[in-house]
Amino acid sequence: MSHVRYMTSLLALLSFGLAQPCLAERADRDKPAHIESDEMLVEDAKQTSTFSGKVQFNQGTLLIRGDKVVVTQDKDGYRHVTVYGKPASFRQKREGLDEYVEGYGERIEHDARAETLDFYVKARVVRERDEVRGDHITYSQKTEVFQVNGGSAGTANAPSKRVRAMLLPRTRAASSPSETLPISPSTTLKPMEQE
Repeated sequence: MSHVRYMTSLLALLSFGLAQPCLAERADRDKPAHIESDEMLVEDAKQTSTFSGKVQFNQGTLLIRGDKVVVTQDKDGYRHVTVYGKPASFRQKREGLDEYVEGYGERIEHDARAETLDFYVKARVVRERDEVRGDHITYSQKTEVFQVNGGSAGTANAPSKRVRAMLLPRTRAASSPSETLPISPSTTLKPMEQE
């Protein structure tokens, strides 16, 4: 049964990942992070800050919202951000495009060093008009690879949870005669005179 779940996850991953690349905005990682919340607790010894109440985390085009955000910084200055919410949300601009990738889950983990995002519990990622859902979604900001897992049902008799994907066709440029503008004779131009 786990082999079937793996193949379903792989198929959804390939379908979603190959439709179009979606590089995260590369300049975001060099910008300062701004955090707003109702409360904040800083533990210098652990290099951890906990923000509670309507938390908003901004870094360039990266926007993360949740009820509680825990930010841990390692010795090299990289941040690990864990967001909790019902749901927590993530949004970031795609490199060189006026489009965004959005993600939702009851827990989101953003690892700045690895440039990965993990969405847990009722996870959903939306890119343009495509959408995937599962119990756990991992998104690499470096490689633009999504991995979606449905999760297990918890008992031997219950079926495993499924991955859901909705992939809509891309719009095409007008190319067929029915999609082009009709050409009709002008009523304002005089006909050319023959010699």
